[in-house]
Amino acid sequence: MRILLLMDPVITVPPAHYGGIERVVADLADRLTMLGHDVTLWAAPGSHVNGTVEPFGREGEWTRWSNIRNTLTLAGRFLRGPRRFDVIHNFGRLAYLAPVFARDVPKVQTYMRTVDPGNMATARRLGARRLHYTAVSAAIRDTGRPGGGDWSVIYNCAVPARYAYAGATDPAAAPLVFLGRLDRCKGVHHAIAVARRLKRRLIIAGNISPLAHEQAYFDEEIKPLLDGELVTYIGPVGDAAKQTLLGGAAAMLLPIEWEEPFPVVLPESMLCGTPLIAFRRGGVPEGIDHGRTGFLCDTVDEMTALVARLPEIDRAVVRAEAERRFSDAAIAGEYEQLYRRLATAPGVGVEVTT
Repeated sequence: MRILLLMDPVITVPPAHYGGIERVVADLADRLTMLGHDVTLWAAPGSHVNGTVEPFGREGEWTRWSNIRNTLTLAGRFLRGPRRFDVIHNFGRLAYLAPVFARDVPKVQTYMRTVDPGNMATARRLGARRLHYTAVSAAIRDTGRPGGGDWSVIYNCAVPARYAYAGATDPAAAPLVFLGRLDRCKGVHHAIAVARRLKRRLIIAGNISPLAHEQAYFDEEIKPLLDGELVTYIGPVGDAAKQTLLGGAAAMLLPIEWEEPFPVVLPESMLCGTPLIAFRRGGVPEGIDHGRTGFLCDTVDEMTALVARLPEIDRAVVRAEAERRFSDAAIAGEYEQLYRRLATAPGVGVEVTT
């Protein structure tokens, strides 16, 4: 199939460090190419995948004007024709698809964030047809479903070869890890509280937001607690460092304070065999089998107590479940199945449940 993938041009595909959506798009593009499909990616300058990359926009720019300019740029590409794709799969703004809403080509819009159901109603008013929505968790699907349309749930993925199984790790001696953007909603302050109560080492990795209020959060509430011994911050990490960090951890702590759609660090950690202890928010509970691949809880007190139960987790099972459910092969296979069903059902939306 001739597949067009679209992504907002804010971060390159794949990202150098932080960028969950961009990482998933890159892994999907590479896997679809391996399966024999002709993949074209429209994304930020500097992007690279095993397919054809046609850049647009400016990396790091996200303003009202840049969004309008990017939408017009893609409209021009669509309208120039006679370029044809068998399926158009958009991970960016729904507005990017507006020029082809009424065209007789299957279109997939993937949401990795909370959905405004009003967007679905707007798409219908603009004559959208053969448009199918996917969400990276049932929690996110349920925020968009009131707006109508056909919906599927297809989770985020990671590449097993990139995150090799680390084998046995002493759950009593190995450090705890927090990996993610250091925003308040990600809950790193809760992870520090757990570490301090248990007197367990905590390694924190991730980027600091450029937003002023998030920088203030880090400077005022996190930085004073970093002592380089019990609690250490190592900054952003790339793939190799991430594998070492996760593989050597007793557990990944995910004490989120918001309705997290489905963090990519979840399959990344599981592929290393590292269980997660997470707050029961958003789509996170859908990825963790409580007591088998990790633990779910609601408070810092509960998270602190669950650390003692880590020896109950078989890390080989954690790895196996990640390969079965969240590998790039598994997730690309689900998208491929969806593409083919949409392509053979003209004018009819098809719902695929997972």
